Amino acid sequence: MEIKVNFLDKLRLEAKFDDFTVIADQPIRYKGDGSAPGPFDYFLASSALCAAYFVKLYCNTRNIPTENIRLSQNNIVDPENRYQQIFKIQVELPPDISAKDREGILRSIDRCTVKKVVQTGPEFVIEEVENLDADAQSLLTLKPDTQAATYISGKDLPLEQTIANMSGLLAEIGIKIEIASWRNIVPNVWSLHIRDAHSPMCFTNGKGSTKESALASALGEYIERTSCNHFYAGSYWGEEIANAEFVHYPSERWFKPGRKDALPKEILDEYCLAIYDADGELRGSHLIDTNSGNTARGICSLPYVRQSDGATVYFPSNLIENLFVSNGMSAGNTLAEAQVQCLSEIFERAVKREILEGELALPDVPADVLAKYPGIVAGIQGLEEQGFPVLVKDASLGGQYPVMCVTLMNPRTGGVFASFGAHPSFEVALERSLTELLQGRSFEGLNDLPPPTFTSNAVTEPNNFVEHFIDSSGLVSWRFFSAKADYDFVEWDFTAHGANSNAEEAAAMFGILAEMGKESYMAVYDELGAVACRILVPGYSEVYPVEDLVWDNTNKALLFRQDVLNLHRLDEAALEALLDRLENNELDEYGDIATLIGIEFDENTEWGQLTVLELKLLIHLALGQLEDAHDLVGAFLQYNDNTVERRLFYQALNAALEVELDDELQMCDYEGNFRRMYGNPRMDAVLGSLDGSVRFYGLTPTSMQLEGLDRHQRLLDSYKKLHSARAKFAARAK
Repeated sequence: MEIKVNFLDKLRLEAKFDDFTVIADQPIRYKGDGSAPGPFDYFLASSALCAAYFVKLYCNTRNIPTENIRLSQNNIVDPENRYQQIFKIQVELPPDISAKDREGILRSIDRCTVKKVVQTGPEFVIEEVENLDADAQSLLTLKPDTQAATYISGKDLPLEQTIANMSGLLAEIGIKIEIASWRNIVPNVWSLHIRDAHSPMCFTNGKGSTKESALASALGEYIERTSCNHFYAGSYWGEEIANAEFVHYPSERWFKPGRKDALPKEILDEYCLAIYDADGELRGSHLIDTNSGNTARGICSLPYVRQSDGATVYFPSNLIENLFVSNGMSAGNTLAEAQVQCLSEIFERAVKREILEGELALPDVPADVLAKYPGIVAGIQGLEEQGFPVLVKDASLGGQYPVMCVTLMNPRTGGVFASFGAHPSFEVALERSLTELLQGRSFEGLNDLPPPTFTSNAVTEPNNFVEHFIDSSGLVSWRFFSAKADYDFVEWDFTAHGANSNAEEAAAMFGILAEMGKESYMAVYDELGAVACRILVPGYSEVYPVEDLVWDNTNKALLFRQDVLNLHRLDEAALEALLDRLENNELDEYGDIATLIGIEFDENTEWGQLTVLELKLLIHLALGQLEDAHDLVGAFLQYNDNTVERRLFYQALNAALEVELDDELQMCDYEGNFRRMYGNPRMDAVLGSLDGSVRFYGLTPTSMQLEGLDRHQRLLDSYKKLHSARAKFAARAK
């Protein structure tokens, strides 16, 4: 994590990281103002807070109340050496906690990350740089050791060179990658989290059997997602980009809808139209680009090459974003390497869906076959030793597909996690299943898994697959665990062994799709300096239902974005119209406004926590519709998980509305005690909301120019770097 420090007045300092700002000062005895804790005080507090966090995790997973648990920490300083200190952490536990849980709580503190880092002894590197923003982390070295050359299956270059090339590419674009965290909780299973230091919303996770392979995985995923614009999907890119020569890629084309909003003839082909417009309900307005919102320009469409005959087919960017999410994207040292990875993931997710929704039972991998891969066995044994039974399954459906499955069971909570992996190599697919299982997870994180079910409808419901796609946390059928498998075990092998093995393997997987009667379409993106591709297999590789194009399209943002951002400037007629749209477009009342309109608000602000229900409530108040506002306040207080400050405001508002709407009650009789209960500033805001002098309390004014929205501006800064690189590439190509 990158922490940037600014020097303020006197001895005050300001540290900025993610969306947070921390102020430090010094006590008056050290010539500070005592206006904030000192740096060392924050360090001490971090240790105590980290210990308390792990206690909280332990208790939450076992439904142990923490109201009566108290924790304190004292640092005992050696008078002979002030740097030699003892951190004494004490925990007070209520008498009704069992002896087993008492021991478990104390042991949980031992997992404290701050404690482990201090005990290990971090290495400090202090250096001067010309430009902080141009600095790169030493782990993401741009000059690999020429003596080191670690090859792994599927990579056309050594890991060291792969990491250096990818790091160099991102640095050249102006993106500074930071490694936020590493995990290695069982042997031969590594994962890490990397992100853009300036725009931490842009992040990826990597996994592998070694630290280096996990880092290469994370960097590859980062480049594929920048190349395919996935980090910015659903977000508003601003008026400058919306009106630029191109919005997504220089190769894009824009097509105007026909008469009566008909689909332009230039988009898709007959094969795709039969899938995406089977009922004739799809209209041109459904496919307007969400990111630009430029309806006057038409439908932004991207060229894809049909693999059966090499023809170019234009896919609306809106369709890709709505249905495929991140499925079918990959980057590699070569195009063939990227294709193999891309197709492997497509098969992994499609076969996983077939297995889960079909409630199929898979065959176990025999012990003698598993024994051929001792590194994988060691990782599985590490989980078993922690009390997690592991099932290793062949998910190839009788040798048809290069897919494996590792399923973890948690006897402590009754939860299960079915993790799938795919690759032409049996070993690599199995390794990916295991590393995917533990990617970014701690042992405590395995306590949140859902239990299996015999309720078929819950498993086959479309959103269950979406949950599996996002983080594999969806439901699994008990039938999946039957000892009677629906297929025989096959020790399959789809690998090629020639000089062009990746190219041969990619061709073989394209062949499987062709034999299934599936058309596939590919776009290659190399304008950023790396090779990335995106492959679409209509009717097979979508994540969301095709019906979403008509009934739950992300470009519904265009109905709300401008008015919401200009909320403070709207007159009564415009507010009434906005309220009508909010109430008549089948929106989730508890859905957040940030997602609805595609704006990255700071999550810690009122805008970042604003829901559809709360926005409707605030509009009713602004319109003086107090009875309607009162109806919504109760629902807000009952179901919304909000800050203490916001909840108290609405509690005060609810009480004030009760008085205001009751003809027998007078505000002057209650205002004094309302103020004693809720404080003068809060009651001023409440009474102002009732008389109209305060509008949209807590929401700072902004507009389509996005002023004051620092988090979103940082996301746009990231995208503009890619946009600039693409423009330069296009200019050189002319």
